[in-house]
Amino acid sequence: MIAILIRILIFLLFVFFIDWYSYQAFKTLFSNQIWIKIGYWVFSVSIYLFAGYVFLTFTRGDVSLNFGRFVSLLVLSLIPKLIILSLMFGEDIFRFLTGIFQSVSGNSEGDFLPDRRKFISQTALVLSAIPFLGILHGVLIGKYRYRVVNHTLEFDDLPEAFDGFTITQISDIHSGSFDDKKKLEYGVDLINKQESDIILFTGDLVNNHSKEMEPWIETFKKLKAPMGKYSILGNHDYGDYMSWPSKKAKDANMQRLYEIQEELGFRLLRNENVKLEKAGARIDLIGVENWGKGFGQYGDLNKAAANLSDQSFKILMSHDPSHFDEEVKKFSQFIHLTLSGHTHGMQFGIEIPGFIKWSPASFRYPKWAGLYEELGRYLHVNRGFGFLAFPGRVGIWPEITVLKLKRKIA
Repeated sequence: MIAILIRILIFLLFVFFIDWYSYQAFKTLFSNQIWIKIGYWVFSVSIYLFAGYVFLTFTRGDVSLNFGRFVSLLVLSLIPKLIILSLMFGEDIFRFLTGIFQSVSGNSEGDFLPDRRKFISQTALVLSAIPFLGILHGVLIGKYRYRVVNHTLEFDDLPEAFDGFTITQISDIHSGSFDDKKKLEYGVDLINKQESDIILFTGDLVNNHSKEMEPWIETFKKLKAPMGKYSILGNHDYGDYMSWPSKKAKDANMQRLYEIQEELGFRLLRNENVKLEKAGARIDLIGVENWGKGFGQYGDLNKAAANLSDQSFKILMSHDPSHFDEEVKKFSQFIHLTLSGHTHGMQFGIEIPGFIKWSPASFRYPKWAGLYEELGRYLHVNRGFGFLAFPGRVGIWPEITVLKLKRKIA
């Protein structure tokens, strides 16, 4: 208990340090406007009190939604202030060094530290407004700003009957985070509008508990594809990130999740494979349970690919893209296309096609979003349909992927 209180105290001191430095910018620019300075502290303290209230009560009601609100409040308040802090603290270092130089050279007049420059404070506030508005947009709009990403892939050995075969991939639904039924229904309708041959869902249906999906079953049951809907499990689907009263309770939750997958019309692949048939031709669809570097490793690729022909065309669903580098690309059987998700692109980043593609996710995952090719094998990492923890997306939008397979003409 004492250790927890010490951590809370350190966190509060850190927050106060950030706020005090941010206040210096307002104090410099609005030195004669007391209500603006008071308003700054009223705004900051109110956010922290509300965040604290949410934190203390987030175990009641919908845990995921309340925790998301807590995170969004802290992010919205602290990140812009960190921008201000960096400039104001940098200015203070300059002022301190200037004061020392003036004292040593005998040119000091008046106070040791020179006055703050309004230009620095103005710059700090303008720059801090950029992440503030970006985060606000991400929370209010960005998390449901669905976009369709199209890729066409060519293969020498694609069966002729599957030339032009289309796959819609969705991933990381995280149903416990949703808070807007109309926008969610728009996303589901957008998936159906792609009119793909098949829909593949690459894991993380829930955040922690199967009950999170209950309110959204009827919505996701509307997904349609003529050649079926298939799914796998992600690391969050196992309930490993919450405490259970007993193993029996955790097992019951898992069983309910299996039932929900069936109710949604998904064929859940658990270290197994199915054959997709079209006009007398076949391709193999493989689904492994979660296998991630640093996460749960329930997946068994050898078992999932058992009894498959070395010559068959293969598509693998594997939730975590680290599986591709660790096992898939050097697997004894050639797997033409792997579909993953998991990273969400950290729900934050900058993507300008042809110019820049960056997210903090790149520090953890070399292959964190989009299409990759290595050793003649393709990997596609979906940016995720939903969101987790932070209830927003900044620069990395929720994704519906459509992949068209083409037979390469010699």
